Amino acid sequence: MDRIDSVSNDRIKLAVKVATSSKHRRQTGLFFLEGLRLCRDAALTGYEIECSFVTENALEKALEDIEVILSASNRSFIVSTAVAEKITQAQTPQGVFCLCKKREIKHEFDFSGKYIALENIQDPSNFGAICRTAEALGIKGAITCGCCDIYNPKTQRAAMGSALRLPVIETADLKSTLLELSERGMELYATTPRSDADKITGICFDGGAVAVIGNEGNGVSDEIFSLCRKITIPMGGRAESLNASMAAAITMWEMMRNG
Repeated sequence: MDRIDSVSNDRIKLAVKVATSSKHRRQTGLFFLEGLRLCRDAALTGYEIECSFVTENALEKALEDIEVILSASNRSFIVSTAVAEKITQAQTPQGVFCLCKKREIKHEFDFSGKYIALENIQDPSNFGAICRTAEALGIKGAITCGCCDIYNPKTQRAAMGSALRLPVIETADLKSTLLELSERGMELYATTPRSDADKITGICFDGGAVAVIGNEGNGVSDEIFSLCRKITIPMGGRAESLNASMAAAITMWEMMRNG
């Protein structure tokens, strides 16, 4: 492997730009991953790794796992501690980084399956946590509209690899997508804290279903709300609503439990 010691190296500059800018991720078709587990997951999931960067210390600690990453990389580099500190997005860097190529998601809907739809979710940590929970519970995929960048490093860290495996279907027109799924027999649900909505614990999610989780502050938009059966998670105490990722987790659990 070649070695990079300069923080001014062009590949290092590119890695920093891709890590910190959604614009550069769109322009280059690349995304940035950091950490042994995430980079290894990308390699094992079949993502093309444009280049990988590892420190000597990381190689000494986890050579076998890193070899999996290196074998999937078009180029690999040993980097100095200074370079690792330049490109890291983590508080405790492991010294393992990758620039990966995005890939087109071609997903054929399972009209008897369960899906989560995310409308204008803006917190990368929420987005990632929802993907992680969705994969764990067996949700078929996440339909997204107006959400933050799935390739944001914060999203990928929160998803712990699930965002690399779970089908994430982006749409610019959530209404049309939901109407099409409804025409194919899928039931549409929208979550809300409103007390006049149907309690989720009493819903039988039999057959194909899509549940919509709305924006952290504003909830599901009126346009989408009007298409769906309104459901709510019963709450005690004085809390007015749940965090979006928590609401999504409970909703998906109930969908799978009562489906």
